[in-house]
Amino acid sequence: MGILSPTLTRYPSTLRGGEGNVPPVNGGGDDGHNSGGGSPNYGERLRRARLGLAIGLIAVTMMFVACTSALIMRKGLPILDPETSRSATDWLPVNLPMTLLLVNTTILLISSVTMEFARRAITRQAALAPVKSIPGISLGDEKSFPWLGLTVALGLSFLFGQWMAWQELAARGFFVATSPSSSFVYVLTAGHALHLFGGVLALLYAGVTALARRPIESRRIVVDVTAWYWHFMALLWIYIFALLVVAR
Repeated sequence: MGILSPTLTRYPSTLRGGEGNVPPVNGGGDDGHNSGGGSPNYGERLRRARLGLAIGLIAVTMMFVACTSALIMRKGLPILDPETSRSATDWLPVNLPMTLLLVNTTILLISSVTMEFARRAITRQAALAPVKSIPGISLGDEKSFPWLGLTVALGLSFLFGQWMAWQELAARGFFVATSPSSSFVYVLTAGHALHLFGGVLALLYAGVTALARRPIESRRIVVDVTAWYWHFMALLWIYIFALLVVAR
């Protein structure tokens, strides 16, 4: 007759300095996508947003490089004059409204400065947010300037100024179909204005998130990415303006 003896299972005591290994616990890792406690990792989200912006800006750059190449090739392309049977050119000099375009350029450069101030302001607010959340800690009442609102106003002013420039071109007899030179003026300026309007929409979205009491880090991502996009638009306009002055 067999004798049954109880089997004792000994678990290592790690609290008393034991050398045993604790079985792994699954489900606790976040692979860098969440911080402790399951909260979003805004630093990782910001890096991904900047990477996406860089890819988008490369595409925009390539588009305007293609337009530049087409402009240079079309300007040097000769045509056959049916009356003289000689090669000629249909590239007519465009009488640009220089004063108005210079004013628009100044407005856009100022808006780039105000956009940078907005980016730095919300970055500082995001850095101080954990300190302000500590009970009993007060950093005093800080006066915040509406840099985002000012940037939106300046951006809309630039777009309105571009519309006035198109009206002035039309008054001087230069339309989209007048000549290849005037066509490139409208295409380049309208393409830039359309991209800048996208930046204005992004700023308006940032304002809506502020009114909706979204987390400061979430708003910071929108403002940060839009700020770099806005700076790129300012530099792109300087390039386009210089190109039009040289090519006219």
